[in-house]
Amino acid sequence: MPRIVAVPHMPDDATRAPVAAERLVHGQPLQAVANAYSSQDERFHCGVWEGGVGAWRVQYTEHEFCHLLSGRVRLHDDAGGDAVVLEAGQSFVVPAGFSGVWEVLEPARKLYAIYEPGD
Repeated sequence: MPRIVAVPHMPDDATRAPVAAERLVHGQPLQAVANAYSSQDERFHCGVWEGGVGAWRVQYTEHEFCHLLSGRVRLHDDAGGDAVVLEAGQSFVVPAGFSGVWEVLEPARKLYAIYEPGD
C-alpha cells in the first residue's frame, strides 16, 4: 500500500559537491541534494536542494517544479529574452528542453519535484 512520504529539511551531514568544471560559468558553488522520493519507474523524484553562490550551464531533459525556501536565483535562457530573478517564497517551473545558465545570487535552498518524460 502506498505511504505518504515527508520531504525533510536538508540533513546537517548532507554531502556537498562542486559543480562539474565543464558546466561552471563562475564562482565555486557547492551543491547538496536530499532526494526524498523516487517513483518505481524512476521518472518522478522530489526532495530538497541547496546551492552556493555561482553560475553553471544547465540543459533540462526533465520538467522541474521548484519552490524557493531561501535565497535568490537568476535563470538565463539561451533562447533569449530577459533573465528571470526568483526569490524565497516564489515557485516556478523549468520545462524540459530549457537550456541556459542557473545562477545563485544568494545561497539558495529549494524544494523540487522532477518528472522525466519517457521516450
